Amino acid sequence: MTDLIGGPGDTLGDASVRDFVVDRLASADLDGRSVLVIVPDATRSSPLPLLLSAVHEALHGRAAAVTVMVALGTHAPMDDAHLAKHLGGPYPGFTVRNHEWWRPEELVSIGTIGADRVAELSEGRMKEDVDVVINRAVVEHDVCLVIGPVFPHEVVGFSGGNKYFVPGVAGQGIIDFSHWLGALITSAQIIGTRGITPVRALIDQAAAMIPSRRLALCLVVESGSGALHAAAFGTPEEAWAAASDISAQTHVEYLDAPVNRVLSIIPEKYDDMWTGAKGFYKVEPIVADGGQVILYAPHITTISAMHPEIDQIGYHCRDYFLKQWDKFRDYHWGVLAHSTHLRGAGTFDLVGGEQDRVTVTLATGIPEPVVRRANLDYLDPAEVAAIADDPSTFVVPDAGEVLFRLREGLR
Repeated sequence: MTDLIGGPGDTLGDASVRDFVVDRLASADLDGRSVLVIVPDATRSSPLPLLLSAVHEALHGRAAAVTVMVALGTHAPMDDAHLAKHLGGPYPGFTVRNHEWWRPEELVSIGTIGADRVAELSEGRMKEDVDVVINRAVVEHDVCLVIGPVFPHEVVGFSGGNKYFVPGVAGQGIIDFSHWLGALITSAQIIGTRGITPVRALIDQAAAMIPSRRLALCLVVESGSGALHAAAFGTPEEAWAAASDISAQTHVEYLDAPVNRVLSIIPEKYDDMWTGAKGFYKVEPIVADGGQVILYAPHITTISAMHPEIDQIGYHCRDYFLKQWDKFRDYHWGVLAHSTHLRGAGTFDLVGGEQDRVTVTLATGIPEPVVRRANLDYLDPAEVAAIADDPSTFVVPDAGEVLFRLREGLR
């Protein structure tokens, strides 16, 4: 049974949040158990110092061991200074670690999802075996406790829950597989979709193979502030379902008509375009055909710190890859997925080439030749102020977490 505090429009006080966390963990069977606490990295808004302080109060001296692991997926690791700022603390008796996805010795296979089952989960889009590889700490602890926010998400529909296992602390193979499945559906189609999407179904199937007990504290966070609207505690499936229902009422804004130009102001928590691209994903649905999205992030100076392949491939619509699959199939599918997610909807054929629905323009610290080589448009960041003042520009401050959609029936 899921326990829930708060709701749409609520703002929870620190004391009520702390009491909720401490009380729920007190009632869980955690005495003498080893507990892996899986938390987001700094690209997700959440009041982690408050939450981990409450977890420490509830578990220190009671659990046999507690490890806090940052669910990086394939993001860059956080150094000690960033971890201290992000997590708060110190937390005596707790061990803090990054998910070292790049080190094979830190990963273990927990089984295979067969091709026929993959075809069923993916609604026929993919049909091959998937090896479920995950950080070995997941299976070496008695209990895994996920703590993280739920937002509209370009790959899975709504983030959170079992997504903190896959892709959060998984191996690159299944991360790539799940992201490419999302790319086949397309970001514009799946983002903000309620319920169990094909990618969520795959992730839930993989998480069900974990031998450890799984619990989750799923959060609905006020974008940009870290304040909590709601928190749900229970199994990852139940807590995520409760939180995603509230997120759908909190993190989605509707427009009555499409806009021709969006200026997404990317916050500094996104330090490369791999993560800053969320400023495009969340606004693509409201842009008119032939329109433009400008991503303003003068602090971003590189496309990806961890995935140099994207510099070779560039940004292209889904069909660019599908219709030249023999050329691209051996690249990391997660890189291909990121490429299509940022380039958005479009068409491709070998005669007419690529026709993209909208223009994607970077006004960043990335050099112009690098941007254009990646198949994106370039704008000098110094020119953005005049564009922001233009009344025809739809400006999105602190972009990347709130989804903008057109009211049903407009497209």
